[in-house]
Amino acid sequence: MAGASEERLASLRELLADEPGDAFLSYSVAMQLKGLGRAQEAAEEFARLVERSPDYLASYYHYASVLHGLGQTERGLELARRGQALAEAAGERHAASELADLIDELDG
Repeated sequence: MAGASEERLASLRELLADEPGDAFLSYSVAMQLKGLGRAQEAAEEFARLVERSPDYLASYYHYASVLHGLGQTERGLELARRGQALAEAAGERHAASELADLIDELDG
C-alpha cells in the first residue's frame, strides 16, 4: 500500500514539475506527503503553495495542522488566522468556519 502511495507521490511530483504554478498539484503533493507521515516535507510544500498561491484557501487548514504536529503551534495559529481572514474576505464561510474551529482547537 505504501508503494502505491509513493508511486502516486512520484506521479504528482512529475506533473508539478511540468506545471510548477498549478496550485492544485502543489496541494496534492503536500497532502500526499502528509498522508505518508512526511510532515516536514509536507510543511515545506505547503509553504511554497501559500507563498505562490495565497488565495488557495484549502492549504491553510492543513498547513496549520501539519505545523502543529511538528510542534510549531504558534506558527500554525498565525497561519490559520491569516487563512481565516482571507476566507472571510473572499466570502468563503465554510473555509472560515473550519479555520475558526482549528484556531479554537490549537489555542485551547
